[in-house]
Amino acid sequence: MPQAALPREPIPSRSILTDLTVQLLMLLFLAAIFAGFVDSIAGGGGLITIPVLLIAGIPPLESIATNKLQSQFGSASATIAYARRGHVDLRKQMPMALTAVVGGAIGAVLAASVPADFLAAAIPFLLVAIALFFAIKPNLSDLDSHPRVTPLVFGLTVVPLVGLYDGVFGPGAGSFYMLGFVLVAGFGMLKATAHTKLINLGSNFGSFVVFAAAGSVLWKVGLLMGVGQFIGAQIGSRLAMKNGAKIIKPLLIISCLALATKLVADPNHPLRLLLGF
Repeated sequence: MPQAALPREPIPSRSILTDLTVQLLMLLFLAAIFAGFVDSIAGGGGLITIPVLLIAGIPPLESIATNKLQSQFGSASATIAYARRGHVDLRKQMPMALTAVVGGAIGAVLAASVPADFLAAAIPFLLVAIALFFAIKPNLSDLDSHPRVTPLVFGLTVVPLVGLYDGVFGPGAGSFYMLGFVLVAGFGMLKATAHTKLINLGSNFGSFVVFAAAGSVLWKVGLLMGVGQFIGAQIGSRLAMKNGAKIIKPLLIISCLALATKLVADPNHPLRLLLGF
């Protein structure tokens, strides 16, 4: 994964597309709908789309880069839905989204020099910790609590740092944004979810620009899945706005635990190699 931002000889998207059957393309489309639904509520859509892209026979680098393209449609769709209902003020939050763009772009550029093994080993523990936090913390609801820092400080620290991580590695970025908004910014669950989509869109876009410049994006596959993401995110965001913390909290916990399990289950995960199993 750390080599994703390095310029290289791109694999022509046409040669890959010719190997994809109609059935596989439909599988990618349906997976994107489901991923958009889940991601709009709790994050973790990449847990669904990246494995499906790999199953379709698309190389890892192109899978990661194409995922950055299609996931933007889901984030944008959810952001629009939340904004229409007044859960996020796009104009007010735009500067924060721009810091996420910068963080994501810098992360993608630095990906080759960051110790990915360390990140891969540490992230499952962090995801489990986030799941436990949301599972056992009392009084988590849609009501705001007292913020620990000002919006300016939050936008200049937490947002670009998570965006940097999103560009370097990626899995769980939405969960980290959620944790920051709830624990540091004092947002309620629904408000945190709505704002996470906009910020996640920013860091995804920043890293996507770097991947696109390296010629790693499969545009036709990404755009097809993007339509699915848009549809799924519309459904998921409306369900989240209707049910609030009652559905966001359990889905967030499940998403974190599932992603942690997925990472550790990888035969090449540093923990498995270290422990010899």
